[in-house]
Amino acid sequence: MKTYLVTGAAGFIGSNYVKYILKKWGDDIRVIVLDYLTYAGNLATLEEELKRANVSFVKGDIGDRELVEGIFADNDVDFVVNFAAETHVDRSITNPRLFLETNILGTQNMLECARKAWYVGKDADGKNVYKDGKKYLQISTDEVYGSLSKDFDTPRPLEVSEDVARVADGRTNMKTYGEGFFTEKTPLSPRSPYSAAKTSADMLVVAYMETYGLPINITRCSNNYGPYHFPEKLIPLIINNILEGKKLPVYGKGENVRDWLYVEDHCKGIDMVLREGRLGEVYNIGGFNEESNINIVKQVIAIIGRIMHEEPEYRKLLKCDISEINEGLIEYVTDRPGHDMRYAIDPTKIARELGWYPETPFTVGIEKTVRWNLDNRDWVESVTSGDYQKYYEEMYSNR
Repeated sequence: MKTYLVTGAAGFIGSNYVKYILKKWGDDIRVIVLDYLTYAGNLATLEEELKRANVSFVKGDIGDRELVEGIFADNDVDFVVNFAAETHVDRSITNPRLFLETNILGTQNMLECARKAWYVGKDADGKNVYKDGKKYLQISTDEVYGSLSKDFDTPRPLEVSEDVARVADGRTNMKTYGEGFFTEKTPLSPRSPYSAAKTSADMLVVAYMETYGLPINITRCSNNYGPYHFPEKLIPLIINNILEGKKLPVYGKGENVRDWLYVEDHCKGIDMVLREGRLGEVYNIGGFNEESNINIVKQVIAIIGRIMHEEPEYRKLLKCDISEINEGLIEYVTDRPGHDMRYAIDPTKIARELGWYPETPFTVGIEKTVRWNLDNRDWVESVTSGDYQKYYEEMYSNR
């Protein structure tokens, strides 16, 4: 039985990952959830999972050496999957130090604790030897690569090579806004305190492999979307504002382009890299799914408008008149400093080596995401009100 130590697992991608591996591996694995439960950590997201006998929760900071060493001492941890990070770019601009402490020093602490726990000695050549089957996986981001140029105002058709054609299964109207793509060999060039901190963490992970021989992988993903997304992010923010009849803030002219990846497809890729990825390798996980921010906003407006017209039972969620659901809600605001123009990931390596492909076309995924937000208003409202932060105290204060 493999034991996973999943840090930051009460956040958006981390919680979806825990749900994914429990669905895939069931009782054949143990999962230890380590989360500090900061503003974006919502333990209620894992309410059902935490009832399982093979899932346990530890509240704490990945930078706490004594705590993390204790987890390794008490458990035969096979896999560390490190999601724990401060991730919101706007917050990194106002408080960069917090991002350095968590994303860099916290990562170094996790690496050091794993190194000590898994070390068994040296081989004949003096190289470190670790227990069999162990691996540290760092969850990173395409933002470490910086920004790509947006070469086309009007997107052009995208063609993919035959050996990665499955990445495009079920997809129509594939397009691109530029000639370049991020690959695993793209130089790292962060442009915000957040991405600089994530870049530094990635370099530490590589350094622990090169210096100590620690078994590691790094994955770098494009923009995720899907269930349990914190409401300050673009798609859930737009959904909530539409329902409330509020303006929809769009940076600049909304021309910035992102590569969108349904979160469950990302989770599948992470676990494939963890189980099958070549040691020491970086794998980019993206979906060849570029779209400008303004088009994302317009698509969400159209989907909610259609649902409200065709399925009147949802109208009870509206705090505005149905006639107000239109593009007139869009409000262009001053762009943020260092706002990268375009991200686009080339997932050829993970497709070729591991057979990964995204199963969810964007047209399907965005509809599922909107409907999840409509059908789970209790979860959304608990997060927007801050009530979700009471869940831990209610569930664990007397334990």
